[in-house]
Amino acid sequence: MLDIQHYASFIAAVLIFQLIPGPGTFAILAATGRHGVSAGMAAVAGTLAGDAVWMLGAVLGLAALLQLHPEIFGALQTFGAVYLCWIGMQLLRKPPHTVALQPPARQVWNNFHRALAICLTNPKAMLFFVAFFPLFINADASAITLTALLLHVSLISLIYQTILVFAGHWTARRLARMDWMRNLARRMAGMALIGFGVKLVLDEPNLAD
Repeated sequence: MLDIQHYASFIAAVLIFQLIPGPGTFAILAATGRHGVSAGMAAVAGTLAGDAVWMLGAVLGLAALLQLHPEIFGALQTFGAVYLCWIGMQLLRKPPHTVALQPPARQVWNNFHRALAICLTNPKAMLFFVAFFPLFINADASAITLTALLLHVSLISLIYQTILVFAGHWTARRLARMDWMRNLARRMAGMALIGFGVKLVLDEPNLAD
């Protein structure tokens, strides 16, 4: 379909990768749990925008640049790790009474910006797309095929992450009267982001393989 090789396997692989939680997943859940559906969808938009940047970068050859200058990758990795840890610390330190279910427009923008920054400071996402896309296209793939790949990943991500937002919002509403559970979920999200940050900075850049 649209010159995408092994189309069914491609769709299945994208779905499987969506089910694997990453920094973006926890950013979406944290935004939804703290500020409701509007903030959660803003985080989804930020995540999709960040992924789109990395996918376009992969297609346009950003990986080749990082191979020639591995110090760029190392700098991005370090910055991303620090940023993830900072966001995680904010969740751990946030007082319970500051949680609001309906965010103002500024809060929606803040969640979009935060999710976008989390994606853009994770250069491994771009390397993933570099390794993933060639599995399903020919060497002489056209721009239409590459565009179709980007659109497929973005659409599947949008559907899955939207479901994630509404499921997270439903859960948050059920736990609204259980402050200890809500605070525990917020702290777990913060610890998860810190964990991703630590893992990112400990992993050695390896662009030669």
